[in-house]
Amino acid sequence: MTSGPALVSILRQGDVLVASVHTALDDSQMLRFQHDLVRQIGEHRARGVIIDVAALDVIDSFASRTLQSIADISRLRGAATVIVGIQPDVAFAMVRLGMGIGELPTALDLEEGMVHLARVRDRARR
Repeated sequence: MTSGPALVSILRQGDVLVASVHTALDDSQMLRFQHDLVRQIGEHRARGVIIDVAALDVIDSFASRTLQSIADISRLRGAATVIVGIQPDVAFAMVRLGMGIGELPTALDLEEGMVHLARVRDRARR
């Protein structure tokens, strides 16, 4: 990423990584974010990933596909992923444009994202 204010932060909360996107990312920054997050999943042996996109006022088709790719790669590395914080206007625009993020789980906020990951773990233990 570039110097100056952080565009993305990735924090560890137990075995969950919380990645917050602080501003719109261009395609190369989005790919760098994907690479950094996937690397940290392995380093921290994460079992869950929450991607907070609340700061984004647009999620274009490239970002949408990249988020889906992150979730697919994370799943192959043993971590469940949930996207949180999609703004109502962003969700509305995505629906109108026929875009989506596949079957990637979403939640309203970080708290609900943590609840979702806890449910996924409970189902996996059964």
